[in-house]
Order: sequence, then structure tokens, then C-alpha cells
Amino acid sequence: MNILVIGCGRVGAALAVTLDRKGHDVSVIDRNQERFDELSSQFGGFTTTGVPIDQDVLKRAGISTCDALFAVTDEDDMNLMVAQLARQLYNVPKIYARIIDITKSEVFGEMGIKIICPTKLTVNAACSAIEEAGAVSADLNFENHTVHFSSMDIPESLIGKTPSDIKYEAGEILFGIIRKNAGLVMYSGQQITFTEDDRLIFAIRA
Repeated sequence: MNILVIGCGRVGAALAVTLDRKGHDVSVIDRNQERFDELSSQFGGFTTTGVPIDQDVLKRAGISTCDALFAVTDEDDMNLMVAQLARQLYNVPKIYARIIDITKSEVFGEMGIKIICPTKLTVNAACSAIEEAGAVSADLNFENHTVHFSSMDIPESLIGKTPSDIKYEAGEILFGIIRKNAGLVMYSGQQITFTEDDRLIFAIRA
């Protein structure tokens, strides 16, 4: 497959190298040429320096013939703009965008763009770790720090209340809610009222 990777940070470089090793024809775009130093010396693909939303840059990198595009820069808006250009102007068959903002990931996920949301992946991993063997807490490592996740059934005193009514420990946040018949609800400050069967997921940097 011809695959175009937008962004050559840690994620983009690792993705490009992995796809290259699997035998795909890989092309990478980044506005900063020094970012290409992240690529392995054995990387056999192509690199293009320039602003990813510039159509001339996209064409030089081969977007017109690519089978899949991964927009994985550090900027949500940049990834979304590139993804929309790829879909609307170049009819790229498979488009993936890395989006940190949960709200944006839900909106654009309904527009034919496959969303990769690290925040959701983190919560899902935390919930899976917590739920294994009935555990109520788990530690997950993220590069140079550890995040401690814990879960608890909703106390009676919080039924009908909101996240602002929780008495948090220092540095602790409400990360998500496991809700009966609705699965995992990510919490990002939206209005929400706790119900009887809720299970709360908390996070705090260890």
C-alpha cells in the first residue's frame, strides 16, 4: 500500500518506520526538516518538508496515489484539516486522524474519518486494567511518569449530584464513568448527573 504519514514526531516516526518494515511504500510530511531525524536510519520511505495543508506539498508527497493517510501531528486542528482535504479533494480510501480532544473526536468520527483518540485509549486501558480480576485500582506508565487509576461504585451521597460535588484528593480528577447500558462515558467537563448504577474512574499522577 502507498501510505502517507502527516507529522514526524514520536508517533509519526514510529508509525512510518513500522509501516516501512512491513513492506508498505511510506511517505512522511513534516514542516520541520529536523523532525526526520526521528526516523530510523533503515527507513526506506520518502520525506517531504512543508506545511501539511499546502496542496503542493501534499501532491509532492504523493497524496494523489496514496491508499491510506495517517494525520498524527501534535495539533488536532491540523490533523482534521489534512484529513478533510484528503477526503474531499483526493478521495483517499482510508483516512486516520489523531485527535486528543474528546469532543472533536466524537464529532469528526461521524464524517467518514477514522479517529485515533489517545485519551480514549488511555481510559479504556485503565478500565480494562481495573476490571481484571475484580481490581479497584491500577497503575499505567506514560513515558517518564505513572498515572494511578482507581474505581468505585457511586456512593449514595452522590446519586443525583454532579462531578463538582465530589471531594477530590490533591491532584485527582474524574477521568470517566462506567454507566449501565451506556458503557464508558468520558468526562471532559460536560454537564453530567450521576445515576444509581454508575462506577467512577479517577486518575491521579503517582
